[in-house]
Amino acid sequence: MLNRKDFEPKQKAKNKTYKQKHMKTDIILSGVGGQGILSIAATIGTAAMQDGLYIKQSEVHGMSQRGGDVSSNLRISDKPVASDLIPEGKADVILSVEPMEALRFIHYLKPDGWLITNSKPFKNIPNYPDTEKIYAEIKKIKNHIIIDADEIAKQLKSLRSSNIVMLGAASPFIEMNFESFKTALKTIFGRKGEDVVAKNIAALERGREFTLSVIKK
Repeated sequence: MLNRKDFEPKQKAKNKTYKQKHMKTDIILSGVGGQGILSIAATIGTAAMQDGLYIKQSEVHGMSQRGGDVSSNLRISDKPVASDLIPEGKADVILSVEPMEALRFIHYLKPDGWLITNSKPFKNIPNYPDTEKIYAEIKKIKNHIIIDADEIAKQLKSLRSSNIVMLGAASPFIEMNFESFKTALKTIFGRKGEDVVAKNIAALERGREFTLSVIKK
């Protein structure tokens, strides 16, 4: 588990894009316990190290058991990262696996940042707000993606991979090599067998395809 660590790159980034332009992506992850926030963070962190990047992650805040709200900051750069906390108004990406939880962090998003959220609510409180009102608030954000990651995971016959669908949906806005995410999934899930790896890679690809189809319209 990634937790308040500096990750030194194993080697200098080979991607020429990183050498020509300073790379830095600040990501806020949010959701509720049991939705795979830690797996998303681990995948991004592993991919970043493979790309020769630095990454710093804040402690995971909230209740990690199923149903509690969970959030974390991820800061990725081709240069050492000083702080693990993202200031308000500076996040490049908010990746939320639950729509109401996405609203908690809107004030951290840059004016040109992207909010990517799962459409499926996790109604863990009795007075959960009206879902359509939540969507209306999300749609006020200039750059947003609302995706039914649970339905895509169901179509793939891999219900537990909805978090990786979400990572795929956010991937066009993370300045990293997309193939490195696939390699990271092989590293993380390899011990669970080829079928699990294949389903997670398919989930990643489907999420990315959804976002690309939306932003091309």
